[in-house]
Amino acid sequence: MGAYHSRMSRWPDLSALEVLVAVVDHGSLSAAARALRIAQPNASRSVTRLEHSLGLPLLRRSTTGSAPTPEGLLVVEWARTLLGSADDLLSNARTLSHRGAGTIAVSASQTISEHLLPGWLAAFRALSREVRVTLRVTNTAAVLEDLLVGGCDLGFIEGPIPRGAAHLATVGQDELVLVVSPGHPWARGHRAVGPEDLHDGVLVTRESGSGTRRVLDDALGRPVTPQLELGSNAAVRVAVLSGAGPAVLSRLAVAEAIAGGSLVEIPIDGVRLRRRLCAAWTGPQALGGPAGALVRIATEHRGSRVQPGKGWQD
Repeated sequence: MGAYHSRMSRWPDLSALEVLVAVVDHGSLSAAARALRIAQPNASRSVTRLEHSLGLPLLRRSTTGSAPTPEGLLVVEWARTLLGSADDLLSNARTLSHRGAGTIAVSASQTISEHLLPGWLAAFRALSREVRVTLRVTNTAAVLEDLLVGGCDLGFIEGPIPRGAAHLATVGQDELVLVVSPGHPWARGHRAVGPEDLHDGVLVTRESGSGTRRVLDDALGRPVTPQLELGSNAAVRVAVLSGAGPAVLSRLAVAEAIAGGSLVEIPIDGVRLRRRLCAAWTGPQALGGPAGALVRIATEHRGSRVQPGKGWQD
């Protein structure tokens, strides 16, 4: 116990570290004090106490303002990490304090909603019966929008998003496959087709904004102009079964139809159609509470239906 108290006495004051970071960000003690809504003398005293406790000169003061010393610049970078961790601790503690009640709002893209989330939610329900989960099924672009405007607590997406838009945890890797009806000319001999065969006006596709469509466009190096654009995996699958034309869909969505012979998989020469499936959230990087528990379940179960993603870049 004595050693613990001895360590505590040497720990820096977080509020003083916050002032130091604000001085560097805003250029002067007075500007930092205004930003933090504290009196300037108090801001100055807190930095002075911090310098004494660390035994380092942190600021070079002059009539034109305050500039960090080389030691101060290093301490500021360390302080940013420490303050960020403190923010995460407080946020996660607040989330944890409400884990026994309330609702998690989840937005998820279609393939994950139809083929993976039901199993994850069943496992989550067994652990947290008191937490209610609401689910909105949409596409990847709309999931990201929900996250950014606070419309959901947690998202599940199937395609790349702008780097830094949200925190991501890989829950699996999916493969997209080209399928046709048994009566389609490509089905004869199951011959491979080239990217040039998927020209405009040929494919039945998901809508723009879906992860499936984005991965297809990226793989072909150009936006596809479909002959028919539909808003769900089921609608695309039925259209292909009806002979409307070929489509690229998740293997999860068509595996049973391929195995049963009602759809035929056609290889595409030189095109790799793989994508990472991710949980996505905003706010602290360390996700706690019920939402964090659901993400842990998803990552632990990711090998049951899809293989973990490796080496994929946004």
